[in-house]
Amino acid sequence: MISPVDIEITNKILSSIAEEMGIVLQKSAFSPNIKERRDFSCAVFDSRGRLLAQAAHIPVHLGAMPSTVQEILRRFVLNPGDIIITNDPFAGGTHLPDITLMAGVFPDGKPPARFYLTARAHHADIGGITPGSMPLAENIEDEGVLVPPSYLARDGRINHELVEDLMSRVRNREEREGDIKAQLACIERGASRLDELVSREGQDRIEARLDPLLDYGERVMASVISGLPGGVYEFSDFLDNDGLHAEPVEIHVRLQKKGKRVVVDFSDSAPQVKTGINTVRSVTCSAVYYCFFCLAGEGHPINAGSLRPIEVVTRPGTILDAKPPSPVAAGNVETSQRIVDCLLGALSKAMPHIIPAAGCGSMNNLAIGGTRPGGGKFAYYETIGGGMGAGPEGPGLSAVQVHMTNTLNTPVEALEQEYPLMIEKYAIRYGSGGNGKFRGGDGIIRTYRFLSNARVTLLTDRRRIAPYGLSGGHPGSTGKNILYRKGQDTPEKLQGKTHLDVAPGDRLEIRTPGGGGWGKSKFDDF
Repeated sequence: MISPVDIEITNKILSSIAEEMGIVLQKSAFSPNIKERRDFSCAVFDSRGRLLAQAAHIPVHLGAMPSTVQEILRRFVLNPGDIIITNDPFAGGTHLPDITLMAGVFPDGKPPARFYLTARAHHADIGGITPGSMPLAENIEDEGVLVPPSYLARDGRINHELVEDLMSRVRNREEREGDIKAQLACIERGASRLDELVSREGQDRIEARLDPLLDYGERVMASVISGLPGGVYEFSDFLDNDGLHAEPVEIHVRLQKKGKRVVVDFSDSAPQVKTGINTVRSVTCSAVYYCFFCLAGEGHPINAGSLRPIEVVTRPGTILDAKPPSPVAAGNVETSQRIVDCLLGALSKAMPHIIPAAGCGSMNNLAIGGTRPGGGKFAYYETIGGGMGAGPEGPGLSAVQVHMTNTLNTPVEALEQEYPLMIEKYAIRYGSGGNGKFRGGDGIIRTYRFLSNARVTLLTDRRRIAPYGLSGGHPGSTGKNILYRKGQDTPEKLQGKTHLDVAPGDRLEIRTPGGGGWGKSKFDDF
């Protein structure tokens, strides 16, 4: 018998190892996107590639990571000193800027691996037709360099040919190399901690606790699903457009409880489109898992067992299960948010007194690149928070990253120190949250003044279709992107998804959406 105390201690130890890996990665990274915004995730897997524990990092990374690990183990047998690198969205990845490193852990110094460690980080540039590698492209080759699962190191020797090929095709080589080295450092720390654990507890004792730990995760999720009322619940929500055409793009979900299991079916969603709002299946699964982890609440294990009661159904060739070589850059950041909105909408029909209204529904992606005034190229990427949806227990928070992004807003000081940019305004967008018994959270206003010529990419949504309210609450305000050209009096309203060139003195203002309100306001009858 394995005691519940032993199971819980093992869960906390493994989770703490993933958290410490993240701390090392953050402290070691070069780019503000990783060291300031914390756009990375770390996880621990067992010898069979089953997720054991993850840190409280980025939901869209973590839910997809098991798919990456299984794909790597299908292709490779890892030995001591081997490290795999990949960013392939169609091999369990998310989008090209998210580079994943994976290595085995060999406490006795000999194969087979007893554990596997992964570190996924969003690199501010991975090549492609625009700086920041988040273009409105029609082919994945234009989004950047695709690295299929490959040896970054073998038997402890770095694959310099692969590194040189990758670095020759990205912008800001020093920053890219620094961030990859930070990922290597965090995996080394995780391996060290697991070696210490095995040395202290013994491999057999640790492994004896793993199946019970996964079974515990399954029981927790099965209990959550059992609390759902029986029935079938359907909901549709829409992306504003695909960036090329004006028509909205539908995401449709059919949620069905089957005992202690649930089937989440997206088969009736729109066909895949020409642009990067397409999503790979691993991201769709990640968004679904996130919603049910939220229902489970804090303190419970998140592992492969937690995923067993959840079946995700997609139809290949649709917006949520795109086929290669479809572009997918925005699917990871924008479409994933709408999947959450859609599934929470369906859950609100089953659990109306638990589910909150829609959050801002966009990561409000901004990529900027160009040449510094003193020479040298730069590439910068960030997401901007918005309003959280109000819920039955109170109003939504303002100016926060919601749902599938768990990053931070980049501090003004860090941005201005690293890049030829000036932040003229950074404020809460008061009044943008939806009204109701409880108001939705307000969005953000962030205004950039450019100090050099640059190329700008915007991948944003909820600019036309507002975040919904629930139980009589009003929708949140849609977002706006506005350009002020130097010397011109009339501002230019920008599309939600666009590229543009800017010059010194030009200003870009991004107003992010507010969250939806919850419940009917007592003032609605006036």
